[in-house]
Amino acid sequence: MIYVKNVPAWERVLRLGMGGALAGYGLTEVGGLWGVGMLVGAMGLTLTGVWGFCPACALAGRRLERRARSGSRPKLP
Repeated sequence: MIYVKNVPAWERVLRLGMGGALAGYGLTEVGGLWGVGMLVGAMGLTLTGVWGFCPACALAGRRLERRARSGSRPKLP
C-alpha cells in the first residue's frame, strides 16, 4: 500500500453519499459546463470515500487515531 488511510469510516460513507447526490444534481438539474464541473467534484468525493485517503487531508497533516489495545499508552505527567 502506498498510502495510509486518513479518512474515518463514518466520513467515507458521508463522502460516498454526498458524491452521488452531487453527481445526480449536477447532471439532471444544472447541466452544461457547471454540471460537468459538479460531476468532476463528485468524482473526487466518491473516490476519496472509496479509497479512504484524501490528498488534501494528507497535506494538512491529518491522520487517523490508532487506539492502543494493550494499555501501553504513554502516561501524561
